[in-house]
Amino acid sequence: MCRCLRMRPFAEAFGRAWVRARGLGGAAMLLIGIWVLGLVALGAVVEFGHRLDGARHAQVVIAQMQNQQGEVLAVAFAPATTDTAHMPSPALTTIRLKAAESVLNESTATLTSIGHSAEPARIKVLSQSYFRLVDHLSMLVAEDSSRLAALELGKSDLPSGATGRLTAALMQADASYSAEAARSRKVATIGTVLSIVFLLIAFSAAFSRTVAARKRSHREASTDALTGLGNRRKLFADMTSKIGSLHAQQTVAVGIFDLDGFKAYNDAFGHPAGDALLARLGSRLAATVGHRGNAYRIGGDEFVVITAQPDAERFLTAAQTALSERGDGFAIGCSLGSTEIHAGITLEQALHIADQRLYTNKRSARRSDDAQAYDVLLRVLAEGSETLATYVSNVGRLAAAVAHQLGLSDDEITLVRLTAELHDIGKTAIPDAILNKPGPLNDQEWSFIKRHTLIGERILAAAPALTNIAPLVRATHERFDGTGYPDMLNAHEIPLTARIVAVVDAYDAMTSTRPYRQPLTSDQAIAELHRNAGSQFDPDVTDAFITVFRRASTQPADPSVQAPVAA
Repeated sequence: MCRCLRMRPFAEAFGRAWVRARGLGGAAMLLIGIWVLGLVALGAVVEFGHRLDGARHAQVVIAQMQNQQGEVLAVAFAPATTDTAHMPSPALTTIRLKAAESVLNESTATLTSIGHSAEPARIKVLSQSYFRLVDHLSMLVAEDSSRLAALELGKSDLPSGATGRLTAALMQADASYSAEAARSRKVATIGTVLSIVFLLIAFSAAFSRTVAARKRSHREASTDALTGLGNRRKLFADMTSKIGSLHAQQTVAVGIFDLDGFKAYNDAFGHPAGDALLARLGSRLAATVGHRGNAYRIGGDEFVVITAQPDAERFLTAAQTALSERGDGFAIGCSLGSTEIHAGITLEQALHIADQRLYTNKRSARRSDDAQAYDVLLRVLAEGSETLATYVSNVGRLAAAVAHQLGLSDDEITLVRLTAELHDIGKTAIPDAILNKPGPLNDQEWSFIKRHTLIGERILAAAPALTNIAPLVRATHERFDGTGYPDMLNAHEIPLTARIVAVVDAYDAMTSTRPYRQPLTSDQAIAELHRNAGSQFDPDVTDAFITVFRRASTQPADPSVQAPVAA
């Protein structure tokens, strides 16, 4: 039982290691196997060390029992060997004899508890015969038959006698425990050597794996997982090293690249396709850069290239080309901002300069693309109806004024103006007979009218430079109370730009002549907007529009922002 308890921790450790190893690779299983062998060897050291201690203890106990055997006989013969004045009484002799027998029995029990041998059980049986002999000899001595007791003791010393058999059993037990001690010492020594060897191998292997894991972790921490290029951390580490080693006349060129049209690509084809595109472009960039520089992906669709090549400008242009791709339904371009790093300039300063140049180029290109697409669509409106073109221009000015009143940024004001001017582009697909009908529209005609926001969304989504406006145009006829079309959006689910356009469009429509009615006055239109604030219109946007209108009625217009003109 004790042995099982001692081995249980090692068995449990082996079981846990095996369960974990099943989910690991072959190298990990080998390492765990070495650990297990080391632990098993260590367990053998513990087990056989315990056995060695037990065997040595048993030998001490056997020596004590041999002495106790003589002490029992001394007690039995004490009345015959002691002078009359000190002769113990029969009762005292009995008490001493029982005490001596008890000590011998305790030694036998101790020997039994040590285990690892069958000798204690045999000694216990022979001890009973020996005790009966001693009791008989004690009675003879008490009856003054000491001579007869001595003769019978002599007979018992023979190999077949009780004393001889017990003495032989103790000697045999001593020899058995001596052999057990030698065997346990040998096994413990071998186990110690093996455990040291296995554990040293395991520690060495674990250390090697730890070093490899740290190298791998460092590599992963400095590498972009998607493209395999260096990441931002790697960029700063490399640049710090390069800048620190620059001489007075040396320079390093750094270029920051940002993909154009990547968001539209992601929206159109999905993020997995976007990741595949980034991986493809990253591989192409790495091949272009080669050993003449270093390439990094520092986040999203942003890349950096550094080079000390003398033709750095041409080199960065080649990298820019590598980060561009065209295919069916998409075109990915790349904007570039670059600068040179020389002694005395920090990496942060260089990256800041390159970043500013990048976004200057990007905004310039974007404005060009936006303007081209925007001019084309406005030309479509003008060709279809000169009145419609004038109308959308007025709505754009009104919407920009309201956006300015609401504290929107310049870019947001521009977005509001473009959305307002293009929000009815879908009406170019609606028959003129419906648009210019002098009477009320029937249900079928209304269904045509309600489709114009969806048509407008599709038209704008086809122009990459105007894709951000498409969903805003779709929402320009939603109502604040959720009863609008096409999606029945509610309150702030409607984009703010669309809410602004809805108010401005309603005002312009009410104050303009229509085939089916006369225009309202400005005051009447303002009152109608106020009445429908909270149901059809956003109350905050309505208040902003009224504020703009009233200010425009009492003071000259801000030349930077066109305000509405009273009808």
